[in-house]
Amino acid sequence: MPHPLIPDLERLASQVAADAGFQMCSVQLLTHRIPMTLQVHLRLADGGDVSLDHCASFSHLLDDALEAASLIEEAYVLEISSPGIPETLIEDRDFRSFRGFPVCVRHRDAKTGAEAEREGLLLERTDDSVLINVRGRSVRLPRADVITVRLTTPTEG
Repeated sequence: MPHPLIPDLERLASQVAADAGFQMCSVQLLTHRIPMTLQVHLRLADGGDVSLDHCASFSHLLDDALEAASLIEEAYVLEISSPGIPETLIEDRDFRSFRGFPVCVRHRDAKTGAEAEREGLLLERTDDSVLINVRGRSVRLPRADVITVRLTTPTEG
C-alpha cells in the first residue's frame, strides 16, 4: 500500500517540474530509512538528458516548494535523479536512444498465436512495426504483435 502522502507529493513535484522545464517520472517515499528519503526521478521536458546541475537546481526548487507546502513534518533526505536506462523500451524516445543496441523482442507469432522471442539489434520502431537486425538480416515484426522489447546483453555467435 503506497504512503498516503504520495499523491500530494506527486502533484507538487509534477507542478514544480513542469514550471522548471522538467517532466517528473516517479516519486517514492522510503519510510524505512532514517531519516526517510524522498526520491524523485525526472527528465527534461524536451527529452534531453538530465545532468547533475539539473538535479541540483531542481532539488533547490522542490525543497523550497516542500517547505512552503509543509507536506512532510519530520526529517527527510531529498534525492533527485534521472530514471536511468530502462530495461524495457516503451516510449518513442527509448527506441530512438537505443538504435543499434541488442534487444529481445517478445511477440505473438502470427501463424501459431503462441508467444515467441527474437533477438537482434534494434533498427527502428515505426507506427506499424519493430525492425531488428538478426545476423545481418532485417526482420520486421508487426507492432500489434509485439508484447515487449527489452535491452539485452550481446551474445557471441
